[in-house]
Amino acid sequence: MTLNDFIEQHDLDKAIVLLEGKRKVADEDREKLFALGKLLAQRTKKMIFRSGNAAGSDQLFSEGVAAVDHTRLEVITPYDNHRKRTNKAYKTLSMDSIDLASEPELLYQSKGNKKMEKLIDQYASGQRGRFAIKAAYIIRDTVKAIGTETIPPATFGIFYDDLNDPVSGGTGHTMNICKQNDIPIADQNVWMKWLEK
Repeated sequence: MTLNDFIEQHDLDKAIVLLEGKRKVADEDREKLFALGKLLAQRTKKMIFRSGNAAGSDQLFSEGVAAVDHTRLEVITPYDNHRKRTNKAYKTLSMDSIDLASEPELLYQSKGNKKMEKLIDQYASGQRGRFAIKAAYIIRDTVKAIGTETIPPATFGIFYDDLNDPVSGGTGHTMNICKQNDIPIADQNVWMKWLEK
C-alpha cells in the first residue's frame, strides 16, 4: 500500500487512525515517527489520529501530528491526568470516565490477553491497587481499537512494532484486537516507505 493509496482509501469522514507502538524506539527511527505524524496531518483532511499517550512511539507520532494540527489528535489514557504535561491532544478520553459495567464486549476482548485476565476482573470490580491498575492499560489498548458505546472504533491502525519480537506486549495486544475486529493495520515495514522521496 502506497501513501497515496492509504490516503485515498482512508481519509474519509469519521476515519480514526491509530498512531502508536512500542515505548522503546531505535534512535535512528525517532525522527521517522515524528515525520510520519507530520506528513499524515499535512496530507490528509478528515482523519482523526488516536494515541494512547505513552512515552516513545505514541509521543513521537503525536508530536508530528500536533506540529501541524493538534485539533485532529485524540488520546485515550489509562487514568485521569496520565502524562498530562506531555499530552499534545486536543481531546483526551480517560478510562476513569468509562462505565465498565456497561461495556461487557470491551472486557471480554481485553481478556483475550490471558496474562491480564484476573487483573482485568479486579480492575472492573473497582480495585485500584498497583497490580489491578495495570489492567487499565490493556483495557485502554482495547478501547483505542474497538471503542465503547460513546467512543467510536478505529478505522485503521499504524504501528511502530518491535520487529525482533513482533506483536508482543500492549502494542501486540492492540494489533491483535485490530485484526480480530477487521481493522486494517500497517507497521513500519509499510509506512517507512511512505517517507521515501
